[in-house]
Amino acid sequence: MALLRHIPFLRAVIWHSLTAFGGPQGHLGMMMKTFVHKRRDVTEAELLEYNGFCQLLPGASSTQTLALIGYKRGGYRLAVLTLLIWITPACALMGGLSFLLNYFEDKNQVIGAFKFIRPMAIGFIAYSALKILNIAVHNTITRVILVVGAAATFLFFKTPWIFPALIVVSGIATNFSDKRIPEKEKPVKKIKWVNLFLFIACFALAGYLSETATRNNWENRKAFNLFEHNYRNGSLVFGGGDVLMPLLYEQYVTRPASKRIIDNKRDVLKMNQADFLTGSGIVRAIPGPVFSIAAFSGGMTMRSEGAFGQMMGIIIGAIGIFLPSAFLVLFFFPVWNYVKRYVVIFRSLEGINAAVAGILFGATAYLMKDHFSDPAASSYLLIQWLVVVGTILLLRINKIPAPLIVASIFLLGLLLH
Repeated sequence: MALLRHIPFLRAVIWHSLTAFGGPQGHLGMMMKTFVHKRRDVTEAELLEYNGFCQLLPGASSTQTLALIGYKRGGYRLAVLTLLIWITPACALMGGLSFLLNYFEDKNQVIGAFKFIRPMAIGFIAYSALKILNIAVHNTITRVILVVGAAATFLFFKTPWIFPALIVVSGIATNFSDKRIPEKEKPVKKIKWVNLFLFIACFALAGYLSETATRNNWENRKAFNLFEHNYRNGSLVFGGGDVLMPLLYEQYVTRPASKRIIDNKRDVLKMNQADFLTGSGIVRAIPGPVFSIAAFSGGMTMRSEGAFGQMMGIIIGAIGIFLPSAFLVLFFFPVWNYVKRYVVIFRSLEGINAAVAGILFGATAYLMKDHFSDPAASSYLLIQWLVVVGTILLLRINKIPAPLIVASIFLLGLLLH
């Protein structure tokens, strides 16, 4: 019954899951718009702190940030429910794609229908950067962090360590200030060690069962292999979906085609390159977490097991990739709240917020370069630039709902496809 009072919040999470484009950087701007300015579930400072903290953890950072908003409102149960609602639409879409992909004669046409979605997503990220700029950057050191963070993000965008490294270095940089901790302290929630225990236990058990199933050739061994592969990647990857996708590509496309696997005649989880590239293109064009690519790859690699096996592959793939994110954020955030009472951590928040702003500006520049240098983006070039600028302006005007912007851009893509 306690969850009933959170129904308006959960309704907002559903809308967010259907309209938040642009990966973790774009999601942050939409969280600012929905959960800070519109609903006031958290303050601007809290949202930036949550996001900066989640950049320090492996896993899906925007998923973890949204879970923390739920955690603040209603504790662990609401955090878990928030996470489930957030990931379900994207995983359902990508899982459904694994069933439908063979029915598309020209897979490039499927991606072509989304041609203006990525420029729109870049507009979402640019909007996020502009919104956070005035909040996070207000003195010389934060301006320096902004510039350095933007440049480093642009140059090393797909390097796994760059985001946590920027957060740590920026936090150290602002420790030379004389900023004092406010006298008023919030009560610290109890640390639940069971979350860390479950994370470690799942990691060890998944590895053991996967290896045992392979060695003994269990009938359903591929399900154990899939969970282990995704849980391991979800536990170790920093940098979001753009870092995760090359890891999954190596696991399910490159490795199965290696000479060692072929010579040993091992029946491993695999999918072909064209299908993976189609899925990686579409996951960037839909709302929700980019980590939902794991639901698609799970379904594709389990197609040989029949329709039921493929459905289980979608579910196992999604659970495996998101479960570590949940365990880690719900264990370490109460720890973070405890150590934040120490001045060295409190002073670091100023630098962390400035680093987040720098990451957003760097990500905007990198994605614009990456998109507009692609030969596929050469058609309707002027319209694509107008979509980027128009998205920023419409979001800043704050009169047109984000779902209407998304629907209009998608319709434009269909009309000009």
